[in-house]
Amino acid sequence: MVLVGIDIGTHGTKGVLVRSNGEVCASAHRAYSVLHPHPLWAEQNGNVWLAAAIEVINELVHQADRPGDIAGVCVSGLYGGSGIPVDKQIRPIRPCLIWMDRRAVDEVEAVRHTVAAEKLLAVSGNTVDTYFGFTKLLWLKENEPENWDRTALFLPPNAYVNYHLTGEIAIDHSSAGNLGGVYDLKNRCWSKEMAEVLGIPLEKMPSRLVPSDRVIGTITRDAAVKTGLCEGTPVLAGGVDAPMATLAAGAAAPGHNVAMMGTSTCWGVIHSGAHVAERLVSMPHVADSENTVYTWGGAATSGALVEWAVEILQSLHPQAMSGSDVLRAMDERAARIAPGADGLIAMPYFMGERAPLWDQNARGAFVGLTLAHSSAHIFRAILEASAFSLRQAIEAGVEMGLPISGETMVVGGVAKSPLWMSILADVTGQRMKTIRAGGFGAPLADAFLAGKATGKIDPEANIGDWIEYTEGIAPDAAKQERYERLYRIYRTTYKALSPVYDRLSAPLP
Repeated sequence: MVLVGIDIGTHGTKGVLVRSNGEVCASAHRAYSVLHPHPLWAEQNGNVWLAAAIEVINELVHQADRPGDIAGVCVSGLYGGSGIPVDKQIRPIRPCLIWMDRRAVDEVEAVRHTVAAEKLLAVSGNTVDTYFGFTKLLWLKENEPENWDRTALFLPPNAYVNYHLTGEIAIDHSSAGNLGGVYDLKNRCWSKEMAEVLGIPLEKMPSRLVPSDRVIGTITRDAAVKTGLCEGTPVLAGGVDAPMATLAAGAAAPGHNVAMMGTSTCWGVIHSGAHVAERLVSMPHVADSENTVYTWGGAATSGALVEWAVEILQSLHPQAMSGSDVLRAMDERAARIAPGADGLIAMPYFMGERAPLWDQNARGAFVGLTLAHSSAHIFRAILEASAFSLRQAIEAGVEMGLPISGETMVVGGVAKSPLWMSILADVTGQRMKTIRAGGFGAPLADAFLAGKATGKIDPEANIGDWIEYTEGIAPDAAKQERYERLYRIYRTTYKALSPVYDRLSAPLP
């Protein structure tokens, strides 16, 4: 028997076909892009996600010995921000405002004048920021009243795909909790009180809230035709990709922490829920959703900055080399430059910043540039800035009393770069460990949960049994000392530029 795990990502959907012993026997991927109608806006079409998921599932099914061998399916997804606004026929009305979208600035200020921060934290476990879905809902209500009135439900990406697979509507607790505002973290339900205060009718939220590892339905006849799966195949609720990737890295006990570093960085730690703070984001974990909490912080851009740098270099030298060649060459050149990039520091806030800064006005910058600096210096400064952001998130976790082990597991493209991994270790003081051969991320955890839910995996099994880790990279004492000084400069630079960011973000007269 085999299991299917699917993850709907920001820039593509990936999936794996996994045996009950953890062996990945097939994988598939479909890429797509993010829509940016205006600066700092970010949208994606729900049907693009759906088409990609169906294609990936179909490809995996064709690589299975028999469709009937597939015991279960679980779908996770990016944090879908507002969720996909759908009408009564569950047809998308407009694109989804995803996690990256920062347009709801006025709505954030309105909430701050309406609800005490302490009250919001006490109920939802979170603060208010343009990142959170409930502020994006308020933007839609205020700026697109016709679309708001037509919207019957707001569905996160995995819930929308699950509906088309099963005909069932449900939302998992991690997706509901990540909306913030209207979710009661302590009681694991929608908050009628906060919904009324904020002006968000709960009728527009899925009424069925379930743990991530719960079977919500089975493959319908229509979905069987489209995907190749057998009618009646169980489908799980799934969850948000960051905690799912954390589970895929083997994090299962309090204090285990994982840095998921792809387009953005999500550093998260598992705990009992006794400690929450407005500086970080908290939601139910995807494993044991009703008793454990996943709290995270991290940069809005990390891998996206590397892609930005590579794209610029390719535009300057279009015939020189392919994208992967540019990345490898820049990595090698940056490795020959001393820590600190000869006095160059990058501010990595190209899409504002999330936890723990919560500054939608923050912008990208390079400080300390001279004529002696090369593209390799800029590249290294970007890598170091991502490490500074990671350290800031970990420090916020320590300050709020979370149990954090001295070892951080890293998943995502960053793990392929020995230079980047060593910089992370030297800046944070944490031993950096990753999965041998790169791992498969969130889809592996999806498949693991599907195996447990369908009884194909022992209920007491640990996903760590599926994973082989690298030896890890320990901090270098001399470099760590140097980065300690550079980190303080980085923090000071942000504070100095903060008033400038605010002025740049203000409308011109």
